[in-house]
Amino acid sequence: MSTPSIQQQKEAVMPEPNSPRFLIAGAPGRHGATAKHAARQLLAMGWPVRVLVRQADDRADELNHLGAEIAVGDLRDYQSVRAALDGVQRAYFTYPLAEGLLEATAIFAAAAKHTGLQSVVNMSQITARPDHPSPAARQHWLAERVLDWSGIGVTHIRPPFFLENLASVGADTIRTDAKIYLPYGEGRHAPVGGEDCARVAVGILTNPAAHHGKTYIPTGPASLSMAEMAGVFTGVLGRPVHYVDIPVEPWRQILHDIPDMSPYLIEHLSCVAVAHQRGEMDTVTDVVEAIGGTKPMTVEDYVAANREVFEPKGVDASPDSLSPI
Repeated sequence: MSTPSIQQQKEAVMPEPNSPRFLIAGAPGRHGATAKHAARQLLAMGWPVRVLVRQADDRADELNHLGAEIAVGDLRDYQSVRAALDGVQRAYFTYPLAEGLLEATAIFAAAAKHTGLQSVVNMSQITARPDHPSPAARQHWLAERVLDWSGIGVTHIRPPFFLENLASVGADTIRTDAKIYLPYGEGRHAPVGGEDCARVAVGILTNPAAHHGKTYIPTGPASLSMAEMAGVFTGVLGRPVHYVDIPVEPWRQILHDIPDMSPYLIEHLSCVAVAHQRGEMDTVTDVVEAIGGTKPMTVEDYVAANREVFEPKGVDASPDSLSPI
């Protein structure tokens, strides 16, 4: 790929009074917090940014203090989406792993068509395909088609798991048992950092014509099994951490006991676990560096930067406190 990196764009492109306005729809968001990161990166480059949020909270205030215009609304409400898109030329669209994706996408496409949106980067997922067992994966594939049919310049991003998932699915048991319990088998994946994925979105948004009609899979630099990732934890934390492979069905029952875990999300996570076992996530690309302009964060980098999340309470997480093994 010969697309200019974000750093090159920073040096070569200075926003002018009539420069395009950007909407980040779905900020702050949970998709590796990519919406929040994308907004911050665009603001740091001097671009005018509006963010659409569900509620005006501390996270919205943080972006407002950085210079973002805040629009409060629901992605499934046509009037609020249309108002948020007014005067906007380029947008980043992301929706949580929850029911309502197709409705939100159709509303966004209709409102974007009405307001004259020129380009949109759509956050999808690596499992998106019409025959996937997961309803969420199938809906992501259909959502891509809805945006394609809109006639707006569209680029889809299909990341695998985010590095941030390591904390959400493993931090508690790594702290207490020094173990990672997941039904991922011996399959591999190359988790990508949310900030790196946002860099890809920003690289596309600031040079959209080169990417219209394309689909990208941003990944981390290496595809690892969960046992290999446990080895990374061992090396960084300075104490043995092991991966324990468990069957999908008992894991499904464990998910049912987690507050706010919907049946829709449980079904998706269970189907994705099976896909992981079959090696469907095992891919590595250069998208983060080629479009985002930086080498992607490694698992080791992430664990080291978030060591306190994985250490038992009361343990000194500073690098100098760790013993070599």
